Amino acid sequence: MKASKIIAGLGAAGLSGVAVHDLVQKKHSILRNYPVLGHARFLMESIRPEIQQYFIERNWDGRPYDRDTRSLIYQRSKGEKAEHAFGTERDVLSPGAEYLAHSTLPAHEITAIPRVTIGGRDCLKPYSMALMNVSAMSFGSLSGNAIKALNKGAAMGGFAHDTGEGGLTEYHEEFGGDLVWEIGTGYFGCRTKDGDFDPDMFAAKAQKDQVKMVSLKLSQGAKPGIGGVLPGEKVTPEIAKIREVPVGETVVSPARHRVFNDPEGLILFIQKMRELSGGKPAGFKMCVSSRVEVLALCKAMMKLDVYPDFIIVDGSEGGTGAAPLEFEDHIGMPLSEGLMIWHNALVGTGLRDHIKIGASGKVAAANDLIKAMIQGADFTNSARSMMMAVGCIQAQACNTGKCPTGVATQDKRRQRALDVEDKGDRVKNYQEGTVKESLMMMAAMGVSSPEELKPWMLRRMVAPGLSRSYAELYTWLKPGELLEGCKHESWATDWELAESASFRHEGHRA
Repeated sequence: MKASKIIAGLGAAGLSGVAVHDLVQKKHSILRNYPVLGHARFLMESIRPEIQQYFIERNWDGRPYDRDTRSLIYQRSKGEKAEHAFGTERDVLSPGAEYLAHSTLPAHEITAIPRVTIGGRDCLKPYSMALMNVSAMSFGSLSGNAIKALNKGAAMGGFAHDTGEGGLTEYHEEFGGDLVWEIGTGYFGCRTKDGDFDPDMFAAKAQKDQVKMVSLKLSQGAKPGIGGVLPGEKVTPEIAKIREVPVGETVVSPARHRVFNDPEGLILFIQKMRELSGGKPAGFKMCVSSRVEVLALCKAMMKLDVYPDFIIVDGSEGGTGAAPLEFEDHIGMPLSEGLMIWHNALVGTGLRDHIKIGASGKVAAANDLIKAMIQGADFTNSARSMMMAVGCIQAQACNTGKCPTGVATQDKRRQRALDVEDKGDRVKNYQEGTVKESLMMMAAMGVSSPEELKPWMLRRMVAPGLSRSYAELYTWLKPGELLEGCKHESWATDWELAESASFRHEGHRA
């Protein structure tokens, strides 16, 4: 009895102390007016995302990925059947809903897994690319265990793994999976002491057998137009060694590149990357800004008679990179529109046969893959869905270092939860299952290969009960049409505005 009174007294004293502190502090108005009780508000606010995700949101309306999509990824990565009973829960008649047109006479099952050959006229070492690959994610952003699991899956499944701009690391190389080495404005892993591009360092790494392609990042969907800052306290000896930067010093990724200032300079630098790599496929990744800039790049290619081997279109839907909310929500072009602009620009200028197009932006399920190819892609890359195959639960804490599953953190204790062997198998299962499902869907649509997919096969509800195909909704240029006098006024106007020597323009139509 005496002990319980002591405990009660201590509790009362503690609450009194909290109340006094709340009353005199000046940072939180709620606590000054509601001492002690006000803390309940902050507690509820801290667990709001979990309450929303697990108890309130419906299967089809979560963001960025709904529960149905997350469940599909988890089941497929485990080798389980991702089937659903009792019909769709989605409102298929609501404006904006899209669907694929099936055929009354489906094609025979596609048994040979299609591949895409990347490599144009000047490429000496073409690469056979899978339809779905691991998109750009850097070590530092992801844990070493996550990178290893992704590469193990890529090695087992025969698909490519993009390194991200954070440098080529031992984690990427451990299992021998095919790599696309990406460099960004910081030139990490191939930079001089003052942050410029180091051609000799680049050549030494780009010519490694495991590196199959080299890519220059112009912008990414999550934050087009800005770079990043890695605080000095996060620049550990390991990170410093990989990125070729001083230990403990803040590292800034500029918003723009040093190696070019105009479209012609960019195209010439892509050619230089290809030469330094020993003739491997070279290209660039970008979140599209405007049609005029895309056409300016096409004019530069034609003037110089130099062509990238591939272009990866990133969507403003964002990805694994953390960014200011205003940039994530309000800057950059969505993947669908960016894909169609690049595809039409290359077709209209007669360059489509020279260059392959990749799609990187919220590709998670087989229908996403098919839609991207209808909109102009030859292959796809996936980041967040691959993270989910590794164990990500969409906690959206990637930038805090407190990822609960060890995927996006450098905390060794948290990383321990991620078993590389098991998660590598899941990455392989997920990619394999998604590609096979896409082939089944293509057969149901009456086609025998991705090349047979056409815009009329994808339809969108534009009003309740009224649908239109992509062939009707969007302009699709004919080969060489921009060179022969384009009948589409907006495309013709933008073609006239585009200049191979400058990205700057005025008065164009988006």
